[in-house]
Amino acid sequence: MRGIYALILFLPENKQIHIGALGKIDFRKGFYCYIGSAQNNLEKRIQRHLKLKKKKKWHIDYFREHTEVKAIFIKRNAKKEEECKSAKVLGELFIPVLHFGCSDCLCKAHLFYSPNFMHLKKALVSLGFEEYGMGKV
Repeated sequence: MRGIYALILFLPENKQIHIGALGKIDFRKGFYCYIGSAQNNLEKRIQRHLKLKKKKKWHIDYFREHTEVKAIFIKRNAKKEEECKSAKVLGELFIPVLHFGCSDCLCKAHLFYSPNFMHLKKALVSLGFEEYGMGKV
């Protein structure tokens, strides 16, 4: 299955984290939504993000080891361009972490901050994402 996905992650404390080539970034305690795509195997990509120990390949890999996955949302069979459309909408609703996760596109960010979990969840549902639990993907 291919598509796009959103991870809602919780960072339990304010923290400065080194994010690969982006360097050190100050993150606030709270909830973050990361938007990504998997055009070959959506399930495998999500399972990779659930693991804490892995070779760091993407910005999210550096951030993920400091966070807890609170929810996963997917859009089945969505094309890559829908990833950026979703990121644009989320960037208007929430605080973007500039340049995070978008080194291969022209978006401002693919990671967004909110102090409120339900606000992120409602935004994703309004964009047509379905919620999936860990291990149910």
